[in-house]
Amino acid sequence: MILIKNARLINPKNKIDTICDISICNNIIEEIAPNIPADSNKYNQIIDASNKIVSPGLIDIHVHFRDPGFTHKEDIQTGAKAAKRGGFTTVICMANTSPAIDNEETLKYVLSQGKKTGINVLSCAAISKKIKGEELVDLKHLKECGAIGFTDDGIPLMNQTLVRLAMQEVKKLDLPLSLHEEDMNFVINAGVNAGNIAKQLGIEGAYALAEDTLVARDCMIALETGATVNIQHISSKNSVKLVKLAKELGAKVYAEATPHHFTLTEDAILKYGTLAKMNPPLRTNEDRLAIIDGLKDGSIDIIATDHAPHTNEEKNVEFTKAPSGIIGLETALALGITHLVRKGHLTLNELIEKMTINPAMLYKLDSGSIEVGKPADLIIFSPDKSYLVKDYSSKSANTPFTGETLYGVIEYTICNGNIVYSLNEVPSL
Repeated sequence: MILIKNARLINPKNKIDTICDISICNNIIEEIAPNIPADSNKYNQIIDASNKIVSPGLIDIHVHFRDPGFTHKEDIQTGAKAAKRGGFTTVICMANTSPAIDNEETLKYVLSQGKKTGINVLSCAAISKKIKGEELVDLKHLKECGAIGFTDDGIPLMNQTLVRLAMQEVKKLDLPLSLHEEDMNFVINAGVNAGNIAKQLGIEGAYALAEDTLVARDCMIALETGATVNIQHISSKNSVKLVKLAKELGAKVYAEATPHHFTLTEDAILKYGTLAKMNPPLRTNEDRLAIIDGLKDGSIDIIATDHAPHTNEEKNVEFTKAPSGIIGLETALALGITHLVRKGHLTLNELIEKMTINPAMLYKLDSGSIEVGKPADLIIFSPDKSYLVKDYSSKSANTPFTGETLYGVIEYTICNGNIVYSLNEVPSL
């Protein structure tokens, strides 16, 4: 039994922003009221949340926990620890493990391991067998086994006939399709924008055209089929406009942006090297500002981390040989507060909306909101408190944000009524 006193509750689903107390009993929200008596006989813990925010637990629809197959980088338990520290109570795993999550056995392994973490670890299944883009998996069967969506993330689907067939099938199943949009015909060296920085490195990079062509194709196929489609980790200003147009035409298209794409530009590669290498790459400041505009006008619905752990040894090599990707769960909220809210691009309510109820709506989750009678998935954080980014609960530390001072400290993460993370239990921040 937990009582949270004097909290500023922000709940975007019903536009609530108010000071109140919150009572948690038997793992659910029992009461939300201005002044709930602090009965020590009833409550095991009473938390004074004065000058702090209580919001729904964050939802990340795009994580790589590397389990099975690459557990030297991350596993489901350590990935969940990073999620808890970052304020995430629900995460959705991608399917590019080894073996890929294209079969019942692997899917059930991930889900069973997820149940041991204390948070909600869900999973997509692959769209194509072995993520080869050649033959559809048995989507209906994998839905019955617990898949909540489908993606070949990490590998773009080049067969447009297969894409259309997949959209027709997920339309019947009422599940979303999430797509990694990079036409490899326009990617010479992955992980760096085809621009000035690539030239300084003496290589040719990944053109924005690689993303734009597939986004245009898939938005139109989504419009024709009526499928719910998510454009993953959008990075190009033209793709933002294409998504906006598709929405205006009536397509059920969502888009997600990562904190690194609204925070950094291709110039970061000169400072951070391979720690700033990811797919799709960091692009120009014009692209970065277009992503922020897309977040502001609703063209981009969701902020997702694309949490992609790699070891120091894997990253500490020549740029063209290093894998792409950075970790992101532990810094996502703070990057949003620091670079979007404090700079006046989004309100705190709008930021939380893109990290809670919007991802819940895409995947049809009964979460993302704080309501009486619902499971108590919530976080308590201090938006005006700063900290130095210097250590991680993830197995990996591949991020350019180490050493940065960010605003927004997670004090508690509560999932299903249980405190799964407390700042006081971490040695230092």
